[in-house]
Amino acid sequence: MTELIIVRHGQANSAAKDAKSYDRLSDLGHQQARWLGAHFAQTNPHFDECKSGTLQRQRATLESMGHASDGTDTRLNEFDYFGLAQAMLDKFGIPMPQDNADFVRHAPQLLAYWQQGQIGEGQESFADFETRIMAAFADYADHGGRILLVTSGGVIAMFLRNLLGLDNDGHARIMLATMNSSVHRVVHVHGEYILSGFNGIPHLEAADRALSRTFV
Repeated sequence: MTELIIVRHGQANSAAKDAKSYDRLSDLGHQQARWLGAHFAQTNPHFDECKSGTLQRQRATLESMGHASDGTDTRLNEFDYFGLAQAMLDKFGIPMPQDNADFVRHAPQLLAYWQQGQIGEGQESFADFETRIMAAFADYADHGGRILLVTSGGVIAMFLRNLLGLDNDGHARIMLATMNSSVHRVVHVHGEYILSGFNGIPHLEAADRALSRTFV
C-alpha cells in the first residue's frame, strides 16, 4: 500500500503577471509551510520519501516545512497558465485576469480552449500534461510507503480530474478551490486510488490564522 500526501505550495507572488515573477513564495507562503511542517511533526512526522517539483515555490515550501528533500521531479511542475492566458488573449481577445474574481471566470475558459487544442501551439498540450501527471503519480504509487509530494494546484486538479471522472467545469472548480499549503491524501491499494482527504488545512484552522488562508 502507498499513501500519497500531496501538498500544494504556499502562497506565491500573487501580484505577478508572468510565470517567472510568480515563482517565489511570499512571506505568508513560507509561514504557511512552517505551520504545516509543525503540524506534521506533532502528528505523524515520518515519510518514506519527500519530493517536490523543480519550481522555486515548490522547493521552498518543502524546505520551509523542515523536511529534507529526496530530490526534485519535473513531472510535478505546474502547467504554464500565464503562457496559455497570453495565447488566449492574442487569439481570442479574452483579457488576462486582473483579480481573483476575474480568475474564477477565466480558468474554466482557459481549460476548455486548451483541451480543445485552440490555444497552446508550441507549448505542452493538455493531453501531454495529463499524461505526465498520471504517469508521475502511478510511479510513486508503486514505491510503497508514505510519500510526501509538494506540487501545484493545476497538478493536483488534473490528478483528481482523473480519479473522480470530472469534466472541464468540475476540473476548474477543483483547481480554484485548492488552497495554498493544502493537504490532499490518496491511498493506492490493490491497484486502485482512493481519495481519503481533499484540501485539508489543519495547520490554518485556528481562529487567529483565518486571514492566512489563501487561494492565490
